[in-house]
Amino acid sequence: MTNKVLAVLGSLILLFALIASRKKSPRTENGSSQSAACRFVLAPLNSNDEEIARQQTLIRNGSTAGLERLGWTFVKKARLTFDASYYVLAEQCAQCMEANGAKGPDTLLLSAHALQSLHRFHEAETVARELVNTRERPFDYGVLGDTLVDQGKVREGAAAYQKMIDLRPDLQSYARAAHVRWLTGDLNGAIELMKLAVSGSSPNDPEAAAWAYTRLALYQLQQNAIKQALASCGAALAVQSDYAPAMLARGRILLALHRPADAVVELQRAAQLNPLPEYQWALADALALTGDRDRAREVELKIVERGATEDPRALSLFLATRGENIPRAVELAQQELTNRQDIFTHDALAWALAAAGRTAEAQLHATQALSEETIDARLLLHAGIIATLNHDITQAKRRLQQASAIQQMLLPSERAQLEAWRQKLETKPKE
Repeated sequence: MTNKVLAVLGSLILLFALIASRKKSPRTENGSSQSAACRFVLAPLNSNDEEIARQQTLIRNGSTAGLERLGWTFVKKARLTFDASYYVLAEQCAQCMEANGAKGPDTLLLSAHALQSLHRFHEAETVARELVNTRERPFDYGVLGDTLVDQGKVREGAAAYQKMIDLRPDLQSYARAAHVRWLTGDLNGAIELMKLAVSGSSPNDPEAAAWAYTRLALYQLQQNAIKQALASCGAALAVQSDYAPAMLARGRILLALHRPADAVVELQRAAQLNPLPEYQWALADALALTGDRDRAREVELKIVERGATEDPRALSLFLATRGENIPRAVELAQQELTNRQDIFTHDALAWALAAAGRTAEAQLHATQALSEETIDARLLLHAGIIATLNHDITQAKRRLQQASAIQQMLLPSERAQLEAWRQKLETKPKE
């Protein structure tokens, strides 16, 4: 649900797996033939992961039943390392399972989850719908809901999540329902459900617990419950040390507290673990506030160099905010909209179009971005500025005031924009 690293083609893991798979015999040690997908997932990785190597050995020796376990091990590895190439390997595991005659729901679930995580939403939805038509288990509805929500089909996604809760009210189902509550403007409801989610966390799945605590922290930050937000970040890191999303959240909280030097410490480590543009952007802003503009610019250059592969939507937002390479920002956002039509992609395109001077088109997408009545500081900031550019002063003041009420959710450079545009409206003569 949250954005993942999509630097698939540049991944060293895939490179070594591909080279090794070409060197392997197209047969297992017991003589059975292998598909290309099977050769791919059984190729030795350059990751020194003993568990993966052990499972691969068992499968090479004829234990094809271990393919599903290997696939979910790749998923777990992707979550822990923030390397999406493992999702590619998980998807290939599903293909290998199918090639070996396992075409049932377990194969569909693994395939749908991997495709969803790789942002291949349309394919994932097709597989997920086939899955829920085959059986009705909680995670089946969970992955269907994920594919729908990420495509902007919030009501359909919410219905899938409700079925998930009905079948199994636990961390996974409550967390998804909390996200829908937040998307539709119900912050208090989101916090209530996320507290239920963390109360059902288990030491057997520390990554899921850390994720839930981190989401709770961000909701609490929006509520301006700073102490509680910091405590939730601490809880996330207690169950999963070096958890990058929790470090990012804590860095954002420290920036909201005007403690940029402390924020830099958190954000540097978070960006080392997960170099997505959103991490680098927060770090660059923190460095700039400490006066280290040279290092800040170095980080920004990394965003521009790698962002199109890792997270095109975030790069589009960054370029439009910085006023750099606006045609590229528009292109990236337009490409993203062909893949997913959620409110955040509409916002990215609206923001890029506004930077390009195409304000009437920007207004259409800004309206779509707020169609779910989401209370999000960035969406409101962009909507307010776009309304100003379209001379809708009443709407502009309303949206910028809403953004100001939760400006702790904005990055420092965005808060500076908010203040600048509010001042422009205050000094603007009445028409």
